[in-house]
Amino acid sequence: MDFALSSEQKSLVENTRRFVKEKIVPVAAEADQTCKFPKEVFDEAWELGLVAPIIPEEAGGLGMHEMEHVLITEELAYGCTGIQTSMTANALAATPIIVAGNAEQKKKYLGMLTEEPVFAAYAITEPGAGSDAAGIQTKAEKKGDDWVINGEKCYITNGSWAKWYIVFATVDASKRHGGIMAFIVDRDAEGVSVGKKEDKLGQRASDTATIHFENVVVPKANVLAEAGHGFKLAMQTFDRTRPDIGAGACGLMRRAMDESIEFAKERKTFGVPIAQHQMVQAMLAEMAIKYEATRLLVHKAAWMIDQGSRNSVVASYSKAFGADSAMQVATDAVQVFGGAGYMKEYPVEKLMRDAKILQIYEGTSQIQRMVIAKNILAGNR
Repeated sequence: MDFALSSEQKSLVENTRRFVKEKIVPVAAEADQTCKFPKEVFDEAWELGLVAPIIPEEAGGLGMHEMEHVLITEELAYGCTGIQTSMTANALAATPIIVAGNAEQKKKYLGMLTEEPVFAAYAITEPGAGSDAAGIQTKAEKKGDDWVINGEKCYITNGSWAKWYIVFATVDASKRHGGIMAFIVDRDAEGVSVGKKEDKLGQRASDTATIHFENVVVPKANVLAEAGHGFKLAMQTFDRTRPDIGAGACGLMRRAMDESIEFAKERKTFGVPIAQHQMVQAMLAEMAIKYEATRLLVHKAAWMIDQGSRNSVVASYSKAFGADSAMQVATDAVQVFGGAGYMKEYPVEKLMRDAKILQIYEGTSQIQRMVIAKNILAGNR
């Protein structure tokens, strides 16, 4: 058993950390305030291979392992989880194609992501189907050799920017899991339109939008999963991407801890720096514990993916514990800062707002516990 990073992994972390310090940290506050994603930062990250590095080499990607991906994700999240989420969403959209796509689909659609700095999106959530993913209503009807999709997807990361979408639709809503298919849908297909762009509490730099599908014709070649297999593909995707949420939580926690430590050493009350007060020390210690524990869970989940092991429960461990821990750490960071922490002049109020969505997207903390309970009752740990 070895917890040490390889020399290549250490170099990857150092290079990513340098990029984050120079390019993301300086623009994060403005991107949050204006709700504008800094595309130029994305372009530079793409040039460095920091966007969807898990795309296989045969599709023009770097073919990195998940372990390297979570290391990159943690560093990006340290700078801004909003910017990181939009970057990581490319890997989320690519994963179903990596898992289930044929050679032509991989070459065409994964190739788009490696040929130029463009976005892709994963579209499963609907106004009436969030945690109940099997309850989606977006309809898929077969017309000759093609399929016609009608429906609406909401809260879609990169929705306004995406060049293509992974869309889950059902041939029969009454069949629930059994009716769900998965498609690759081009953004410029007739009938695809972008609706409302969301004005969010946190992660405001990340684009989140509603997507409408009105009589959208999808060729047979773009079917990714047939009826009855779409839901399974969605869950297989989350098994691979939930550790990325945990990695994002690690980055946010480490940033909150660093800001809190620096402030605690400088801020004085009762004649001494507040870092000398035991109650403040206790909060800092809890931050360190939660960060380190989450990081270990994330790395185990990533290792299991790279080993080809079934990892549903560990992926949920990392996502649930990481998200809940990040929310607590960010809240405590605001507490350490006191009144100053509530002000936008300091970075911790943003961290607190950004942390909340970690407990919601890609399966709420409550859904993670349902997944965990189901697994441990079945003897899977």
